[in-house]
Amino acid sequence: MDGSASATDAAEIRTRQFERLFEFAPDAIIAVDAQGKIVLVNEETERMLGYLRDELLGQPVELLVPERVQARHAVHRADYVAHPRRRPPGTGMELNARHKDGSEVPVDISLGPLDTDEGVLIVSVLRDVSERREAERRIARQADELIRSNAELEQFAYVASHDLQEPLRMVASYTQLLARRYGNDLDDDAREFIRYAVDGATRMQRLINDLLAYSRVGTQGSPPEPVDGDAVLGRTLDDVREALAESQATVTHDPLPTVRADGDQLGQLFQNLITNAVKFCGDTPPKVHVSAERRDGEWYFFVRDEGIGIDPEYAERIFVIFQRLHTRSEHPGTGIGLAVCKKIVERHGGRIWVESSPGAGSTFVFTIPATDAGQRAA
Repeated sequence: MDGSASATDAAEIRTRQFERLFEFAPDAIIAVDAQGKIVLVNEETERMLGYLRDELLGQPVELLVPERVQARHAVHRADYVAHPRRRPPGTGMELNARHKDGSEVPVDISLGPLDTDEGVLIVSVLRDVSERREAERRIARQADELIRSNAELEQFAYVASHDLQEPLRMVASYTQLLARRYGNDLDDDAREFIRYAVDGATRMQRLINDLLAYSRVGTQGSPPEPVDGDAVLGRTLDDVREALAESQATVTHDPLPTVRADGDQLGQLFQNLITNAVKFCGDTPPKVHVSAERRDGEWYFFVRDEGIGIDPEYAERIFVIFQRLHTRSEHPGTGIGLAVCKKIVERHGGRIWVESSPGAGSTFVFTIPATDAGQRAA
């Protein structure tokens, strides 16, 4: 076998390989000539658009274009033939191919010129994106529903802060007035009933206030900006100074970084985690330490305590709204504080979790994406 025969055989092998690749490609492939006549299609074209191959070959490519845009497509095709260039998929336009039954198939199209002995062919590769389009529509619907849900949440927040608070204040005030004015005429049971009524109204007010705080995390937060972690923690400790003194708590901290955050919400996050540590301190005076370190483009904040700890089985449950691990008589609270923490952290693009075991204290960890503004405490 001479060299020319060997070269011919190799060319034939490459041709057959190309034909197999063309025929069994996962996308529809259509080649048209300069006049817009279809000269090649593969098997996926038949499956996607419902035509047999013989029904397409020699036909104008506008056969596969929705009628409402056929005229415009012919103009664009002529311009492309005059100025052929590669056009990758993902042009940002919503394109559709016309099925034989008249329906439309959402497609992503890439184009490219192909030089042949018979002249330049325009090769189109069509990918069916029906599932992707449906997913996009589903996400859009969910976004609309989320907007409506947030609007309803804001309406609830308004009602909670106005219409519900006033009746509760009246119940508590008049019940206390009743106790002061007629206390001497009441027996022990009646006084106990009054105490229950006042306590219930007070707890309901606290619950409403906590729900209001939860609802406002996403709707009334300030835009993130560089905030000094040390300064935010300092203001937070000033706000809870009396509660810390009453429980004989000690709160220490390492230098904290400057991060891009909503300063008020970061302060609320520190306050909730620190007061939570104080609440579950056990029989010894609470000790809490706050620190931070940078890892892989995030700031990790740690709030460590030496309290009663948490069974790892409940490590995720404690961040769910209204989930409590203890009765109100053991530890007061509404079961919303850690849910607020989770919502704040997620609003800032971070994560929060707890590392703990019973009797060994707890470390609450939350992350905030690092920026160039947060270089201190590295």
